[in-house]
Amino acid sequence: MLMVDFISSVYRGEVMEIDRMQELKIKNIVIGSGAAGFAAAARLSQFGAEEVSLFTENIMAGTSRNTGSDKQTYYKLSLAGNDDDSVRKLAEDLFAGQCVDGDIALCEAALSARGFYYLTELGVPFPCNDYQEFIGYKTDHDRGRRATSAGPYTSKIMTECLEREVRSREIPIYNGYQAVKILVSENQVCGVLFLCLKGNCSEFVLVWCENIILATGGPAGMYRDSVYPCSQKGSSGIAFEAGVKGKNLTEWQFGMASLKPRWNVSGTYMQVLPRFVSTDRNGQDEKEFLREYFGDTGKMLSMIFLKGYQWPFDTNKIFGGSSIIDLLIYRETILRGRRVFLDYRNNPGMQEVNYEALDLEAREYLEKAGACFGKPIDRLKHMNEPAIKFYQDRGVDLYQDMLEIAICAQHNNGGISTDADWKTDIRGLFAVGEVCGSHGVTRPGGTALNAGQVGAVRAADYIAHFAEETKITDTMKADCVTQAKSCMELCHQCCGTEELGDIWKRASARMSQCAGMIRNESGLEKGLFETETELKNLTLNAKKLTSGEFSFFYHLRDMLISQMVYQYAMLDYVKHGGQSRGSALYTDYTGTMPEGELPDIYTCKLDRGLHGHEIQEIILKNGHCSSRWREVRAIPESDDFFENQWRRYREKYRIQ
Repeated sequence: MLMVDFISSVYRGEVMEIDRMQELKIKNIVIGSGAAGFAAAARLSQFGAEEVSLFTENIMAGTSRNTGSDKQTYYKLSLAGNDDDSVRKLAEDLFAGQCVDGDIALCEAALSARGFYYLTELGVPFPCNDYQEFIGYKTDHDRGRRATSAGPYTSKIMTECLEREVRSREIPIYNGYQAVKILVSENQVCGVLFLCLKGNCSEFVLVWCENIILATGGPAGMYRDSVYPCSQKGSSGIAFEAGVKGKNLTEWQFGMASLKPRWNVSGTYMQVLPRFVSTDRNGQDEKEFLREYFGDTGKMLSMIFLKGYQWPFDTNKIFGGSSIIDLLIYRETILRGRRVFLDYRNNPGMQEVNYEALDLEAREYLEKAGACFGKPIDRLKHMNEPAIKFYQDRGVDLYQDMLEIAICAQHNNGGISTDADWKTDIRGLFAVGEVCGSHGVTRPGGTALNAGQVGAVRAADYIAHFAEETKITDTMKADCVTQAKSCMELCHQCCGTEELGDIWKRASARMSQCAGMIRNESGLEKGLFETETELKNLTLNAKKLTSGEFSFFYHLRDMLISQMVYQYAMLDYVKHGGQSRGSALYTDYTGTMPEGELPDIYTCKLDRGLHGHEIQEIILKNGHCSSRWREVRAIPESDDFFENQWRRYREKYRIQ
């Protein structure tokens, strides 16, 4: 049965019926409607690819539209003044993030400006001076002034501008279709099985295709404590199930974020020196717990300031650095079961700030900003008033209310493993945006937005110009139909007593507990065993489903698959000799404890780049994970002689 809005007037594919599935045939499809997905669809059309369509579960629900920070960052080559920068220098800085492939770093560096200027032409209002130089600033893990911002909603604005471009190109958008199975036969993409989320949510659609660009974002639903919007759940599980390799899956970023709404409290939110408060679960027994740790008020305030751009949590900054604040919040919320709030109504200690007591960096910044006065809310209004309005628009008045925060999963630096064309090792399957693991242990702020745009260009260029025609044989087609029917039957096999929501809550809480910012071998072993058991017994434990619950079921299954693969990667990292690095502290009682009275679980050893030249890859096959470790690919040395490259370019793109 065909939905009226399923096939638009510009649709050019074929429509058939098989049993309970609709069948479509579209040559090139993009899955995901964030900044990376829309960019991929627009670039495919721009480069002349045939039959391009975009599928999305909910066009308004993705991370790109619904997350940000005080001034959300886009990272690019320096484009102003006399900054000493180059493509090679930028690539080297990306490569220095450890566990990064040099060819991918070089592509992200080289195409950063191209992607950026494309966005400006589409209408993203990145600031420039009177001479059209795009001014940059330093962000975390960066030595140059490469960051820029269109404000708290940079990725939202990017997404909206890219969507307009896609619509102007009359690219069909299929809104309300959840990908539940990537169909692969003989290591070749053949299609995707979608659950149609219209009507009673029980219709399935099989789309035969030659190329898929997966742009579904990170596996956001895995963690209970998360800054991702509740609507964003991810679909990495179906990619792992299809046989793609995962890369650097251990490297999550964690940082301070508000809980309602979910929002990063980095940048100005910290630089205005808010008061940190903890209470019991009922909001009583108020304590300024940072003052209990820091004997020196000036030092405490300086560390709060530094958290503004030393964000997220970084194990290199727990010994005498600003990440000690993250550990203190973790102690209050996770270990003591208390609640933590930011109070912008009052200065720390309920007294005037002594700006002379601040470290030089913090004092000079606030002096230059003209913000050495008043209370945190006054300084925030002066430095970044939209940061206040963001919360006002969501029912939180920082003039009247304290803001509850926690340490939350913020971004996955790892993900699906690809080459420098953003191809996976399954023919016809590409991954762009956060679902792709293009970064390593650390990354400069804003590189995620850049990587999504670069990946879109590289994948679309390859598909449009170099991808070979593929043929789905009758045998391959029969194999895929069997896969699709088996997947469809799963939601009808549930026969237990548990609510899906209860299983989800238990699984996400377990992930935050054993595989969050603080990890250890025994916790990971226990978590992995429980996750594997939960996944194996999902249909036995979950109650019989109504058609309206099918979508949640497939999301839950996808999340459990992702959790299993990620937990396996973390445990394998420990057994490989890995120590604390990036945003993950691995407890090691033979190591060193940060200064002060802190829990023993904070005792650790820093990896200090010991495994920075290696990349861990994980593959899921027949329900079991395995790993391999390989050397990073170095930054390629290229022939920069113009005549040689001009000839090769003409030959490559068949230019007469």
